[in-house]
Amino acid sequence: MPVLSPVIHANLLLDMTTKDKNEQFTGLILLSGVDKPGITESLFQALSPFAVSILDIEQVVIRGRVILTALISCAPAHAQSIESDLEECAAALGVDIASAFETSASTDIAVKKSLLHVVVLSTNLNPKSVGAVANAIAINSGNIERIHRTASYPVTAIEFTVSGVEQSKLRVELARIGNENSIDIAISPGGLMRWAKKLVVMDVDSTLIQQEVIELLGAKAGKAAQISAITASAMRGELDFAESLRARVALLAGLPESVLTQVQSEITLTPGARTLIRTLHKLGHHIALVSGGFETVIAPIMSDLGISHMRANNLEVSDGKLTGKLIGPIIDRAGKAQALRDFASLHKIALDQTIAIGDGANDLDMIALAGMGIAFNAKPAVKAAADSSVSAPYLDSVLYLLGITREEVEESDSL
Repeated sequence: MPVLSPVIHANLLLDMTTKDKNEQFTGLILLSGVDKPGITESLFQALSPFAVSILDIEQVVIRGRVILTALISCAPAHAQSIESDLEECAAALGVDIASAFETSASTDIAVKKSLLHVVVLSTNLNPKSVGAVANAIAINSGNIERIHRTASYPVTAIEFTVSGVEQSKLRVELARIGNENSIDIAISPGGLMRWAKKLVVMDVDSTLIQQEVIELLGAKAGKAAQISAITASAMRGELDFAESLRARVALLAGLPESVLTQVQSEITLTPGARTLIRTLHKLGHHIALVSGGFETVIAPIMSDLGISHMRANNLEVSDGKLTGKLIGPIIDRAGKAQALRDFASLHKIALDQTIAIGDGANDLDMIALAGMGIAFNAKPAVKAAADSSVSAPYLDSVLYLLGITREEVEESDSL
């Protein structure tokens, strides 16, 4: 056998080293079994004797069972030994560990851009609904990168992280699926700005509170049925709001001013309202109320909840009685949208970082203007126009649409 010169021998070693570096193996490891302390540590201790780089890790525990996946890169010569050691690790832990290795010229993981977050809300989420959402993503050339639960009560909230699909295309398809399956679906873009400071503008009647204030006042005047009929027609968009408001307020003429205080005591917040507002405040978001109702009645609610901004209508009072007229500009659809602009400008928040929540036709303009428009237990026309909707009667469900989990809400409450 010919003897290689030291230079040639050194060059061959260099070539082999370069080849080893360029032809790394990529290994996918999947561990599953009953969860107990020390599983994660044991897995990575089994890998530690080898020249392994960790590329990605994901772990989740569901009902006491753990699923852990790890993506690694290693030298081809080590793959068989790694698999053997993983088998011993699995036997010692009493879990299942599967692994698969393949040649990879590059171990870089591509950074996925333009990710979308699809949040599904339901009080009774079934397999058909989840399958329909997944199918809509697939037929629009999207790929589901991750699925995780963000809440299990009072509603179930599941978030899909999706790549490769346009938001506008997916939104249309998911809106149809939401209606057909009686689930709520919201889509929002990913990225750092998802967590930026926001302005949240809320309607009051039948959104923040469970009642329509003018109907409570109408009951005091003995005109409840008449006012309720006008209100329903206006909320469906069948009547101009300003005209309908004047007609309803006219029916209150002669009521003593003291009824405004009486009505305040009859108002109840929507379930989850305090949790929503408390959590938003802790996260540094700004909150404003915009209402077709009346400042006198809303002001105590605003003070109680620590909300700084409000825009609403004002009732004229003369000699201690309601005159049946209004003072100042009427806060209608255009007025609510303008309020959103004004409050956003005040806090130097871009419109695409604003959220508008409402239930009626009077909220349509601000819902369309906001970066995220949310229809809360809304009329069909409002649901159709909104980016997302919430049908469950819990206002704090809005937090899940923002990517905030139930666990994070509860942790925030304990601080």
